[in-house]
Amino acid sequence: MSRMSTDWVRHALNGPTMGTRWQATVFAPPGFDPAPLRAALQAAVDEVDGQMSTWKPDSDLMRLNAAPVGAWLAVPGQLGAVLRRGLEIGRASDGAFDIGLGDAVTAWGFGPGAARSEHIRAAMTAERVPAHFALEINATTGLVRKTRPLALDLNGIAKGHGVDRLAETLGAFGLDAGLVGIDGEMRALGLRPDGHAWTIAVEAPDPDRRAPHAVLALEDAAVATSGDYRHWVEVQGRRLSHTMHPQRGAPVPAVPASVTVVARSCAEADAWATALMVKGSLEGRALARRHGLNALFIDREGDELRETRVGPLFETHPAPERVG
Repeated sequence: MSRMSTDWVRHALNGPTMGTRWQATVFAPPGFDPAPLRAALQAAVDEVDGQMSTWKPDSDLMRLNAAPVGAWLAVPGQLGAVLRRGLEIGRASDGAFDIGLGDAVTAWGFGPGAARSEHIRAAMTAERVPAHFALEINATTGLVRKTRPLALDLNGIAKGHGVDRLAETLGAFGLDAGLVGIDGEMRALGLRPDGHAWTIAVEAPDPDRRAPHAVLALEDAAVATSGDYRHWVEVQGRRLSHTMHPQRGAPVPAVPASVTVVARSCAEADAWATALMVKGSLEGRALARRHGLNALFIDREGDELRETRVGPLFETHPAPERVG
């Protein structure tokens, strides 16, 4: 059947995961039953959550966190792959992306419990070594061990990996036209049946409302945004973002309003968006250029927003369509 056929049927599916919801929009031939697909998509994200959640005490990640230093531990294949990718991006970003900040994330109240001052002090005074120096993965066996005390947290990459698993599930059903996402992390497969790219909104960095700032057109690509406007704590009247500084064990004091990264996989986009937030607009732009990343930085200048576009996608094509 021609991709341009008007007989393709649109299916919009969704379900709960990771404290939010996943969604999938797919086009399939007439007669396609979406029920098995929905069940498979839910199972895919449930597996990711069961392996990588810090909110589930019995997750495979929390089992690794509880393991003694120096003890080799077998982990599921997906968790092992995400750990490897996290360590790779940690090295490539000069430690700006660090999966070893679980103690700081929890201490500041961005985990399952409320912030506690004694835990904040401990996180800020702890001797810190980047996770890529403190976690070892045996390339042959896949076994993992901590070489020093380490609290792992994959919130900066697990959601993106979950989106990639949704996309892989569509492919397993023979579907090559779709848009999948978890919260604001999205991945586009192919083109729409009308031959046009998928349109994805870049959210305005506004804590008081949800509204689009710009619109991207994507084909076979993923996008993730990290920002200062959804999750924060207020300390002495100052709003601090959930983005953690790897060396300080505390929120980064000054971050861009948001950073959006377009990449081949959503896990990659997710992790790099976090790394560029940590680096800040100036150093982040240099890092993005060094690695050939496609990134959109949005900074606040008083009541105005200023965009900086980095990478071939943003620099050699028209700017994302502004909304409003």
